[in-house]
Amino acid sequence: MDRPAGGLLGGWSAIERLPVGEKRLAMTQDQEHLKLLSVFHYVVAGLAGLFSLFPIFHLVFGLIIIFAPQVFEQSGDTPPAFMGWFMVVFAVIFIPIGLAFAALILMAGRCIVRRRRYMFCLVMAGIECLFVPFGTVLGVFTIIVLMRESVKEMFTPAGISQVS
Repeated sequence: MDRPAGGLLGGWSAIERLPVGEKRLAMTQDQEHLKLLSVFHYVVAGLAGLFSLFPIFHLVFGLIIIFAPQVFEQSGDTPPAFMGWFMVVFAVIFIPIGLAFAALILMAGRCIVRRRRYMFCLVMAGIECLFVPFGTVLGVFTIIVLMRESVKEMFTPAGISQVS
């Protein structure tokens, strides 16, 4: 059975070249890997969101230093107000950044489920590697799975040819 050149990917795809039984196995294995990756993206997004809220302690202590320095008078060492401002600024910067990072990981997991935005998922996998140790493991495995030719084809919308 010959297939005319110029179709999706210019001819036979990696999956189509396999025998029927192996083709079915490869598709189900890729689908299973993508499903697991999406679930783990949701878990890591939750962890990232939780960790991004830790600077709330800095915010509270910074506000105490600024607006209620008398709390520290018993020890005799009142911290300077600039330390309070530093802690507040630190928290105000890092909490939204962390929550945005968690939201992007969640979005990447959702895109993996829908088989959309391949490049976004791949870029997020690289960025996730900075979130040690969970993001590193998830990012590396996501990159490994997304680099498979059969998985790339799953992300390609029907009717659109992909340039190699």
